[in-house]
Amino acid sequence: MLGRLTSLLRKNANGIGIELAPERINIVQLRKHKQQYKLVANCSAEVPEGIFEEGKIADGSVLAELIQDTLASNNIKSTRVATAVPMREAIMRIVPIPAELDDQELHDAVLNTEAALYLPYPREEVDLDYQKLGYFEDEDGIEKVNVLLVATKREITDLYMDTFLQAGLEIDVLELNSFALIRTIREQLRQFSSTEAVVLVNLEFDSTEIAIIVEGVPQFSRTIPTGTYQLQTALSQLQGMIIPDQPSQSAGPRGTSINPGMVALLRVLGELADELRRSVDFYLNQSDDLEVAQLLLAGPGGGIGQLDEFITRRLGLPTMQIDPITSLSLEVDEEIPLVQRPGLGTVLGLGLREV
Repeated sequence: MLGRLTSLLRKNANGIGIELAPERINIVQLRKHKQQYKLVANCSAEVPEGIFEEGKIADGSVLAELIQDTLASNNIKSTRVATAVPMREAIMRIVPIPAELDDQELHDAVLNTEAALYLPYPREEVDLDYQKLGYFEDEDGIEKVNVLLVATKREITDLYMDTFLQAGLEIDVLELNSFALIRTIREQLRQFSSTEAVVLVNLEFDSTEIAIIVEGVPQFSRTIPTGTYQLQTALSQLQGMIIPDQPSQSAGPRGTSINPGMVALLRVLGELADELRRSVDFYLNQSDDLEVAQLLLAGPGGGIGQLDEFITRRLGLPTMQIDPITSLSLEVDEEIPLVQRPGLGTVLGLGLREV
């Protein structure tokens, strides 16, 4: 955002992508040779309790030390970073602006006029960025350009800037995690038309971020308070578990439960699916001539076995788990299990900004 979050189109090189999350930090470094990307560094570290509170950085000093230690232990020397703030900390709006404005007039209109109409807090308390999208004619025949406006409270961007400064790192790019994730799967998104919406579901530790995307641009976003933590609470040992093909598989003879943990897991997943349905219905009720063509699962919870089949059955929408390794035709030295790949979507998108 202007002065703090950099341009969405800025190019950088030789840096690393770092994703900060309440349960883990993830770090990648990519190199490009001709048209091929290679994953030259991929590491993570668990985040101790107390560093994050309610999804926000609570102890930047300890987090900075953890970042430093992780880089040192993996022999990563770069000091330039692309990172991201959670989508729930931002406001995104698509704003129509008269196409006749030149760049300076557009800049002034977005920052001084339009921002005040869409922000729920004073302009001086936020960092802003914007990006031109496509041109169109409105119902009166006036040519306009859609502008994607993104705002984050300055206290949030301060936390990220200060944390990386304490870690001795320079932030090249500070963006939203949903933008990084979209960058990773952009080739998949290009197969859909302007009348087809894609629902991107980023199942993270303490929440799930939902973004409805048309032509590669988020049109609607929502965060719900259900994540892998709630799944782990319902089922004490989530790793390696597979959702049964039918809920009845969790019941024994005469309906007695043989796996209470699985029953609890299915209940939480059912609540998640219901929230997804509400989000999709809300968006479609406000949008003409659009249909939801695909639901994509991402994040550390996106790789749960048969979660895609469960959501497909529950919502009646085609659902698949993203595979950023395949999407990017990424060259890797060590095979990355399929169950872990959806969780790399955001950090790989950040790494792409530094290639």
